[in-house]
Amino acid sequence: MTNEETAAAPQTRPPQLPQLHGVLVLNKPSGPTSARCLTALKRLGQKKIGHAGTLDPLASGVLLVLLGQATKLSSHLMAGGGKVYSGVLRLGRTTDTWDCQGQVLTEAPWEHVSEGDVRREISLWQEAREQPVPPYSAAKHEGQPLYKLARKGAAAPAKVKRMEISQADTLDVSLPFVRFRVACSSGTYIRSLAHSLGMRLGCGAVLTELTREYSHPFGLDAARDLRDLTADPALLAASLRPIASALPHWPRVELTPEQAARVRNGIAVSCAATPSDNGTAEDDLALLLVQGEALALARREDAPGGPCWAVLRGLWN
Repeated sequence: MTNEETAAAPQTRPPQLPQLHGVLVLNKPSGPTSARCLTALKRLGQKKIGHAGTLDPLASGVLLVLLGQATKLSSHLMAGGGKVYSGVLRLGRTTDTWDCQGQVLTEAPWEHVSEGDVRREISLWQEAREQPVPPYSAAKHEGQPLYKLARKGAAAPAKVKRMEISQADTLDVSLPFVRFRVACSSGTYIRSLAHSLGMRLGCGAVLTELTREYSHPFGLDAARDLRDLTADPALLAASLRPIASALPHWPRVELTPEQAARVRNGIAVSCAATPSDNGTAEDDLALLLVQGEALALARREDAPGGPCWAVLRGLWN
């Protein structure tokens, strides 16, 4: 078949599934953007889709994809979920993106750096409380993403972001390459950790590999490969996690059918029912259930008749 005939041939449309509701733990491959991965799932009929924190194209690993009503969990998952990453950095180089996919800006000798120097600097990540934001990132300045400004050559003020590293381990040192693992707060830029380490060691450093091993509350052991899902769309429904599983530390409140009917109409219900002992959520938040299924996100509020659960976001179809 000629190129013209191939272009004219009808494209096979993937099977269209009904809109699903739940959390997909996706094992994102290195290379495509997170948006491209979501687009592949949209083609399976999932028009209402979101995520709980993107990964850079270089990175692989856990990407939490939210389908249907689960998209309403995004801000809660992104605000409070810790992450675990393993990665590799290379000493002796800097780029404009702070990883190996950017344009090389400098090359410098690294031979003066010892294994002890590297291990010390990685351990000091746990003491840092803020980091510079990479110039090529989705962070915004005056409404524009920094990466768009950088591509235009427009100057933007340096930004600093709060973060917390609870664990930082050096896994292997084979200079100029260093393998590491970190447990960190949501929104931490691992590229920034590598870049700053290189600056302190006086030779520069770039990130060359990155895998997100855990994104609260799911790990790689629960993840499915994108190519498997697109090859067999029936796996998508079978791979979904219930909405409630994404908020394991939120107290649960099981409603009666009458209370559930009130909640579906946006009406608060009494706090007389005691939440199950499922951990503590901030700001008196709770997950309202009916017959074990998530019905709404709620907040405890004071009312003339006593404390009540006011609906924050409904999760019903």
